[in-house]
Amino acid sequence: MTQNTSFLKNFFLYKCLFALTFWNHVSRSVEDELFAPVSNSFPEYGSNQEIKSLPLRYTKNHPNKANFDWVVIQNTTESLSLSEITNDNVKKLVALLSNFRQGSRLQNLTLTNVSLDWNALMKLFQTVWHSSIEYFNINSVTQQSDIKSYDFNYSGTSMKALTMKKILITDLYFIQDDLYRIFADMNIADMTIADSEMIHMLCPSSKSPFRYLNFLKNDLTDFLFQKCDNLLQLETLILQKNKFESLYKVSFMTSHMKSLKYLDMSSNLLRHDGADVQCQWAESLTELDLSSNQLADAVFECLPVNVKKLGLQNNQISSVPRGMVQLESLEELNLASNRLADLPGCSGFPSLQFLNIEMNSILTPSAEFFRSCPRVRELQAGHNPFKCSCELQAFIRLERWAGGKLFGWPAAYVCEYPEGLRGTELKDFHLSLLACNTTLLLVTALLLTLVLVAAVAFLCIYLDVPWYVRMTWQWTQTKRRAWHSPPGDQGAVLQFHAFISYSERDSLWVKNELIPNLEKGEGCMRLCQHERNFIPGKSIVENIINCIEKSYKSIFVLSPNFVQSEWCHYELYFAHHKLFSENSNSLILILLEPIPPYLIPARYHKLKALMAKRTYLEWPKERSKRALFWANLRAAININLPKADENWYEEIDEELL
Repeated sequence: MTQNTSFLKNFFLYKCLFALTFWNHVSRSVEDELFAPVSNSFPEYGSNQEIKSLPLRYTKNHPNKANFDWVVIQNTTESLSLSEITNDNVKKLVALLSNFRQGSRLQNLTLTNVSLDWNALMKLFQTVWHSSIEYFNINSVTQQSDIKSYDFNYSGTSMKALTMKKILITDLYFIQDDLYRIFADMNIADMTIADSEMIHMLCPSSKSPFRYLNFLKNDLTDFLFQKCDNLLQLETLILQKNKFESLYKVSFMTSHMKSLKYLDMSSNLLRHDGADVQCQWAESLTELDLSSNQLADAVFECLPVNVKKLGLQNNQISSVPRGMVQLESLEELNLASNRLADLPGCSGFPSLQFLNIEMNSILTPSAEFFRSCPRVRELQAGHNPFKCSCELQAFIRLERWAGGKLFGWPAAYVCEYPEGLRGTELKDFHLSLLACNTTLLLVTALLLTLVLVAAVAFLCIYLDVPWYVRMTWQWTQTKRRAWHSPPGDQGAVLQFHAFISYSERDSLWVKNELIPNLEKGEGCMRLCQHERNFIPGKSIVENIINCIEKSYKSIFVLSPNFVQSEWCHYELYFAHHKLFSENSNSLILILLEPIPPYLIPARYHKLKALMAKRTYLEWPKERSKRALFWANLRAAININLPKADENWYEEIDEELL
């Protein structure tokens, strides 16, 4: 009863002094703000108990504060927040805290901007340790004097969680065990030492009750907790933003932590090159964060076999090697911001449910993913440089088949290539079935090719293209031989007025009518006839070409017999070739008898064209009209040729007789 009365007296005394100082300060200066809010959220890491957040304020240093360096507004005794703790006022603080023995209502204490020597700091910690405080937060601490060994009494404490941030040690020369042993042997469940440039931490001297350790943003290395057997109850270990380098040593560190479930090793310098070492992880480890390190594909050789949630984002992984690892329990895998070119299969992850593979180098993701990963409920594959092509069509159809399993669809799935489709959402990209079905495209192309080949073959047969090709070749060969023969063998340029082409069945008319009327009488023309002017020893084709070349005109005696003669066709072709090659008007057509169109073969299309476009002479049945016929024919052949030999006419007479 007496103790409680003393406490109440001291409490009301402090409260009255604060009120007096507050109103005195306000009366002196309105512009100088006395009160600044202090955020108060307990506990900060690892605690599971809800703590009230209280409206606590503190004043700044001021010469009219009745020698108080810190002031508290306290409307409940569950939480207390103080600032500007120095060697000058620490005794008052210790005296105040000494009143809160175990069983009191005060459970949460926050100290900010603490500047004390080593003994005062330890005295403050020792006082808190034996008070009713369960959650102790201390921020921005400067330790001013030499660090020495301190016999810390851990017994009889209510403490559950200690959080220290931004601890500055000014003593550069001290025995590290004197400092680290104090914190390593604390008999509490949760401890956080963050943003303090801490380079080491000792293993507890005996079996430790630590369940939660947070060493965020320090300078810890691979030497931490190596061969440490006293952290058997530790469940959560946060080592984010330190200087760990060896993944193998990290695994060995955990192998002695038989209860470890969660390990955060993100934002370190971790590597693993394999090197034929066997990693040794705690079998209890189910959640591992290795993001923002320097890990490559070999990391899959060094992973805890019982892990359920694995973070590997922001590393240098280019592929997930098949058969390298079997993580039977893995349910959630984060591979975002790596160098992967495709979705990994689930051959090594049969229980996988969530996969994040955003911001990699995936151009065309495999559409077989959900078939090989039947348990996956959500796939985050957006923000990749997708190449909108036929191969991507299958992945786009996957979104409909998956039934909403693609996280971020459609906004996060945008074409990057080709340039013309950049920015197009995958849901708006479409190609025809023919363009993307290789088999269908090949079949269609094959059918079109067959149709084209059949059409060309039909035209070749119908128009007798091979025959024309053969004739063109023979014409070319004959002309080539003529060009390379000696000048004396080439003969005169023009030796005949006309070359006569006719069917053998019309030879009587040619010999009895055509030749006598042109070679005898007025004009005395020279005619080239195959029977008397073809040179023995040369091919028929070569003789035809030579005769046509040496003749001013070519006379074709047309009749039903003519169109049935193969050689007449040759002669017509070569004469027609000369017509176009020399741009001359050298053809004369004589229609001896009418030719029904159905008798003209298809390959005689040149004859059809000539009869349709050129004027031809028709042999008159009436004798009275024949004089005009011969006059017109002579006029068409009229040309002065070099004078013939004297034997020319003798040969003609003998031939006609």
